[in-house]
Amino acid sequence: MGFELCHPAVNLIYFVSVLYGMLCFRHPVFLAISFLSAVAYSIKRNGMKAVIFDAVLLPLTSAFALYYSTYNHFGVTVIEQNLIGNSITLESLIYGAVIGLTVSGAMIWFSCIYSVFTSDKVVYLFGKASPKLSLFLSVLLRMVPRIKYEAKKINTAQRGIGRGINQGNIFSRIRNCIRIFSIMITWIIDSLSLQSESMQSRGSLLRGRKAFSIYRFDNRDRAYVIAMFANITLTVMGVMLKQTEIVYDPKIIITPITSVSYLFYIGYAVLCLMPLGLELYTEYRFRKARKIITR
Repeated sequence: MGFELCHPAVNLIYFVSVLYGMLCFRHPVFLAISFLSAVAYSIKRNGMKAVIFDAVLLPLTSAFALYYSTYNHFGVTVIEQNLIGNSITLESLIYGAVIGLTVSGAMIWFSCIYSVFTSDKVVYLFGKASPKLSLFLSVLLRMVPRIKYEAKKINTAQRGIGRGINQGNIFSRIRNCIRIFSIMITWIIDSLSLQSESMQSRGSLLRGRKAFSIYRFDNRDRAYVIAMFANITLTVMGVMLKQTEIVYDPKIIITPITSVSYLFYIGYAVLCLMPLGLELYTEYRFRKARKIITR
């Protein structure tokens, strides 16, 4: 059983929690736990595509940290001076890396969300409370994979008349890319309009409407929620005890790490790694049962 087979409410609570931690925690330990957990789970969900995506984000994060430290001059530990004579400080460099990791981690978590959430889960969660939001999110989730497929179709058609993105000299390729991009924009606008009108004609915007659902909150989901809220409570206790606080300006001042701090780190790490652990445990049980059957 993968995490995507859990109840949609369980998926929503989990991803809201880890995204909040990813975006709000600046403490290096909590930030590292959240970022590494996102990388591990994205690789488990998406394979080599996630490896490439995550690897591309790392140099971009380093470049942003260097850019941030070049144009923000707080801090007392001077490392070097840039070309115009402004000081590059250790504090601004580290804080730029923290911001870059935060944004990169959030993007990785969103890739995990996209692999877990489907349009029927969105309709189930938001259909009654906010039909318009439900319609927008379901259309958006369905549109993203179609854009890639449609772009390949358009490029294939353009290549048949000598206007593909890999045909001609550099200037011709630029014109071809702009032409294909323009065609894609036109297709997206037309497709969104058609989908919106189609969903409206089916009564998707009617408040209180009923929809078919295969989701049931069973004992498996209850056990998962209990474990999840136990770790969320432990993390909140760490926040209340100021274990997540750190100051970067004018110098780095971090909350002293005590033996109790490790308890909060473990609780947050277990929270972030719960879906990965669930899927690995399920695969282990499946392989074990398969060996027993094949004996």
